[in-house]
Amino acid sequence: MLKTFRGGVHPNDMKAPTANKKIVELDPSQEMVYPMTQHIGAPAKPIVKVGDFVYAGQKIAEAGGFVSACIHATVSGTVKAIEKRMHPNGLFVESIVIDDDGQDSIYPELRGCEDYTKLSKDELVNIIKEAGIVGLGGATFPTHVKLSPPSEANIDYVIVNAAECEPYLTSDYREMLESPEQVIGGLKILMHMFNLKDGYVGIEDNKEVAIETMTAIAAKEKNLDIHIKTLKTKYPQGGEKQLINAITGRKVGPGQLPWQVGAIVCNVDTCRAIFQAVRRGLPVMTRIVTTGGDCVNNPGNYKVRVGMKLRDIIEQTGGFSKQPSKVIMGGPMMGMAISSLDVPAVKGTSGLMAFGEEHAYGADETACLRCGKCVYVCPMNLLPNRLDEAARADNYDALEKLNINDCIECGSCAYSCPSKRRQVQQIKVAKVKLREAQQRNK
Repeated sequence: MLKTFRGGVHPNDMKAPTANKKIVELDPSQEMVYPMTQHIGAPAKPIVKVGDFVYAGQKIAEAGGFVSACIHATVSGTVKAIEKRMHPNGLFVESIVIDDDGQDSIYPELRGCEDYTKLSKDELVNIIKEAGIVGLGGATFPTHVKLSPPSEANIDYVIVNAAECEPYLTSDYREMLESPEQVIGGLKILMHMFNLKDGYVGIEDNKEVAIETMTAIAAKEKNLDIHIKTLKTKYPQGGEKQLINAITGRKVGPGQLPWQVGAIVCNVDTCRAIFQAVRRGLPVMTRIVTTGGDCVNNPGNYKVRVGMKLRDIIEQTGGFSKQPSKVIMGGPMMGMAISSLDVPAVKGTSGLMAFGEEHAYGADETACLRCGKCVYVCPMNLLPNRLDEAARADNYDALEKLNINDCIECGSCAYSCPSKRRQVQQIKVAKVKLREAQQRNK
């Protein structure tokens, strides 16, 4: 029996257009923009000034606190400006702007470590921190924080999240086919950090070639047991708590974090980045972006420099076949609609989807039928219908009692709703309002 979790939905995975397309590297933009907010937590702080020459791989902004992440130049060139620029989320945030000199001169002080087993956990955590690694599956939580649980934590499981359950996205899939040694290499570093002999990779059963490839690489390990676990294809199988439950049988309860049940989970691309940082000394400079949707001429998987304009990604990959009504950064279930293509790719840019009106907009909302479908599919065992009502009424007491912060915003409720209620959108807005209300009442 395939491993899975309670709840969830079964959308068409829509991966066929890009699953068999190899990763193609794109040229950077002439003007590269690096927002100081590319991660969960405090914004990074610039450590360069206008007019400075910088190398590719050079740190240009340091972490602004413990929960923050460093940012690095991804091209060599001159710092043109430090000013507010539009972020993909629509806000104007402080950003470093660099003019690419076209030389790709690599920062000469970058150093890797061939034998990471001689390094302590603290030394490895510091390397990961200095490399600016965050959750590259889209969550963007600083990885060095995730790998620094409290001293009382007893970590039994290190898991690579290779489910990639989001429709359309195939970047993780292609990385497992094209760079499996680096993904497994990153897992081995994590296993060493927590002194574990067993590691786990969870892959959905619709990715048969990836399962075969990763199994073959794992079989080469003589002193470690790396288990490739086949998961049922179901959304959101790649949710951190759902993945832990499927592989370990342990449940991350309301308000709990994965370390509290003895688990650490990292995405495929995050593991690759850990390998690159530790073995080769490279910070986060690139990521794989899947393009797709009915308005894209050449859907595919592209290696993109962080800081590159989204418009240049589209233009270099063949442009639009028709004018899109909606462009989404990420996938269609959890991605974020963007208002402009003149914004940079950031560390969390896993996909770029463009849809025409017939695909972008559904039917109008009608009254809730009290059918319970949203409750049945919710992977977090919440009551989305009640959360929706409380959110629309700005009932903050009810939102807290209904555990709104446990919602992972997967969209399963809205997907399954016969009345086309946009529960997840209401919940997202309500979370922001609730945080603001809590700040005011402090």
